[in-house]
Amino acid sequence: MITSSKQYIGNTGRQIVEIFANMGFICRLFWATMKCYKSLAFRGRVILDQFFICGIQSLPVTLIVGVFTGMILALQSGLILKDYRLENYIGVVILLTMCKEAGPFMTAFILAGRVGSAMAAELGTMKVSEEIDALEVMCIDPVEYLVFPRMVALAICAPILIVYVNLLGVLGGAVVAKYQIGLEPVIYFKRILIYMSTYNLTIVFAGLFKGIVFGFIITSVSCAYGLRARNGAEGVGEAARQSVVYIFLLVLISNYFMSALIERIFGS
Repeated sequence: MITSSKQYIGNTGRQIVEIFANMGFICRLFWATMKCYKSLAFRGRVILDQFFICGIQSLPVTLIVGVFTGMILALQSGLILKDYRLENYIGVVILLTMCKEAGPFMTAFILAGRVGSAMAAELGTMKVSEEIDALEVMCIDPVEYLVFPRMVALAICAPILIVYVNLLGVLGGAVVAKYQIGLEPVIYFKRILIYMSTYNLTIVFAGLFKGIVFGFIITSVSCAYGLRARNGAEGVGEAARQSVVYIFLLVLISNYFMSALIERIFGS
C-alpha cells in the first residue's frame, strides 16, 4: 500500500515537472521563432505551401462546422427568443456568438486536430530519423527552416478561416430561422445590418485577433512536441496526441482571458 502510494506520488510529480518543462520549451521556441522575422522575405514560397496545407485544405471541414454551428445556435436561441417575441433578433445573437466565441473557438479546434497533429507528427518523424540533427550539422537553423514558415502561414490563415466560418454560421442560421422558427431572411439580415451599422465592429476584429493568437499557440505547441519526440514511431504518435491535448487546453484558457480583456476594454 505504501509502495503504491509512493509510486503514485512519484508519477504525479514527474508529470508535473514534465508539464512545466514542456511549457518552458514552448515559450523558448515561440521566442526563437519570433526572432526569425528577418527571413520572412526569403521564405515566401515555403510559407505559401504551408498556407495551402493549413488553410486551403481545411476549407471543406470548416464549411461543415461553420454551417452546422450556426444552425445549432439559431435553433437553440430561436426557440428561446420566440417565447419572448424577440425572434427578429436571432441573426444578431448568431452574429455576436459566432464572431466573439464560436467562430474563433471552432476554427482553432479544427486547426488543432487537423494541422497541429500533422505538424507534430511530421517534425517528430524528422526528429527520430535524425533529419533535425542533419540540418544542424549543415548549420541550418531548424526553427527558422521548419517552424517559422508554419507559424507565419497559420497566423495568416487562421483569421481568414474565422471570417469564413462566421459567414457560414450566419448563413446556416438564416436557413434554420426561416424553416424552423418562421423568420423571413429579409428581417434576419436587416437586423444584422442595423446592428453592424449602429455599433462598432470590435466584435469582428476581436475574433481576428483571437485567430492570430490561436495560430501562434497551435504552431508553438505542435512544433515543440514534434521537436521533443523520441523513442521511434511510438514517440511520434505520443507527441501528436499530447500536442492536441495541450493545444485544446491552452486555446480554452487563452480564449477566456482574451474575451475578458476585450470586454473590459471595449465592452459589448
